[in-house]
Amino acid sequence: MTANTRLDNRALNRATLARQLLLERADRSALDAVAQLCGLQAQEPQEPFLGLWSRVRAFDPAELSKLLVDRQVVRTHLMRRTVHLVTAEDALAWRTRHETMLRGRVLGVYRSELADVDLTELAAAGHAVLADGEPRSMGELARAVADRWPEPAPRALGEMLVAALVPVVQLPPRGVWRQKAGARYLPLSAWLGREIPAPPDDVVGADLVRRYLAAYGPALTADLRAWSGLSGLPAAVAAVRPELVSFRDERGRELLDLPHAPRPDPDTPAPVRFLPAFDNALLGYSDRTRIVDDAHRSLSVAGTRVTLVDGRVSATWTCDGDTVMVTPLRKLTRAERTAVVEEGEALAAFLAEGGHGGVRIAAGWY
Repeated sequence: MTANTRLDNRALNRATLARQLLLERADRSALDAVAQLCGLQAQEPQEPFLGLWSRVRAFDPAELSKLLVDRQVVRTHLMRRTVHLVTAEDALAWRTRHETMLRGRVLGVYRSELADVDLTELAAAGHAVLADGEPRSMGELARAVADRWPEPAPRALGEMLVAALVPVVQLPPRGVWRQKAGARYLPLSAWLGREIPAPPDDVVGADLVRRYLAAYGPALTADLRAWSGLSGLPAAVAAVRPELVSFRDERGRELLDLPHAPRPDPDTPAPVRFLPAFDNALLGYSDRTRIVDDAHRSLSVAGTRVTLVDGRVSATWTCDGDTVMVTPLRKLTRAERTAVVEEGEALAAFLAEGGHGGVRIAAGWY
């Protein structure tokens, strides 16, 4: 099924906002939201709470904390070798097909240090250390195998073990609301009490393509690669292509999508939304111009928290005590400034221990 319709950036923007639960807050559970989003990037442990607050109506951070403690969501290395908060089901389903990418990305950093290390032997040693069920930090795990490989720096051994060779999860209380804790690891299968299945041989990655498009489409195949970090996806895309519709973007490139996924009218009003650091609404694409100007593209990889106004990155924000500090990237209209203040006050109240907070907008931008 194909279509010759050309979708401009505003149409793609509204589709992204709808799929990412940013066009209106969703009446759904935190678990359902995490699944819809294909996980949330989470190397900063508290950021997923901010991401869900902007997406789920009446979001209670205790709900997400409980999901983590109850092992219904986990923190693990997946897409792009970054720590993601994903459902337990997705962690089990996706880990094997990410393995080659994870290993390659660690080697991209530590190839020379690990040149004389047999990675199969290193993986076996890591599994053996963790077999006693005792959680360990990356440093502790690296030191436990360092007698066998004394030459590489412990950091190289540790990164290869926890980010690539041994499927592990970061245990709570890391990632629990308002708690600070170092990363301690156990094997994913031990934590969940289930073995990691091998992906089916016939349509490896086909379900991942469907899930990505449901959360990010319409999208280029390059966008899928950028989000996942995976190569070798043409077979997966080919397997699902008969199910899909296609469009063209402003540059004439082919966009793929699920036929019945939401593609709102480009004139649909978009509310102000405050996004956390490293939000996948930006990082989930190779071409991010549907949501951020090229001039500000680097914000998405720098860990800067951004504010969407009319669906686009129009400001950055920080939190100083109980005050949300907003720095616009362009001049805001009076109506936009009012909307930013209203949403910022709600965010400040969410973040403040006492439930009260304020907003300050940098002078000179209105």
